[in-house]
Amino acid sequence: MVRADWSGAFCPVRRGLDVVGDPWSLLIMRDALHGRRRFEDFRSSLGIADSVLSRRLTALVDAGLLTRNDYRAARRTHAEYRPTQAGTDLLPVLHALATWAEVHTTLPDGGGHMAVIHTACGAETRSADTCTACREPLRSEDVAWDKPWHDRRDALVGPVDAS
Repeated sequence: MVRADWSGAFCPVRRGLDVVGDPWSLLIMRDALHGRRRFEDFRSSLGIADSVLSRRLTALVDAGLLTRNDYRAARRTHAEYRPTQAGTDLLPVLHALATWAEVHTTLPDGGGHMAVIHTACGAETRSADTCTACREPLRSEDVAWDKPWHDRRDALVGPVDAS
């Protein structure tokens, strides 16, 4: 199904959804903020078809949420994708979605509460953009997600240096 182009809409929600309204786009950004860089890493993590992943990565680069850097390896050019400042600015959206889902969706058997940890102070936070313990703004490079179903804590990454 082809949807309407909302890039010229007055409503900022529509314009935002025009960029990240596809579920794959948010999942790719989640993975990019967790430090995944390469096509194969995204594909393996998400179980996404190559054609869909390729289109979404291109769209996220075109929208300015990711940068693409080509590098040469094993007689072939590969690409790495890194979040920009606009991409890391999606972190509160991901936190809000995760917090909402923790309350309003059913946790599958074997799961557990995903805690958002503000590594700068060490406390769990329930806010999308400000630490509820120390009141400091949450920056991607100062946040980790405790994922009990993986029995690990995943640190997030900051934006690429624009210089």
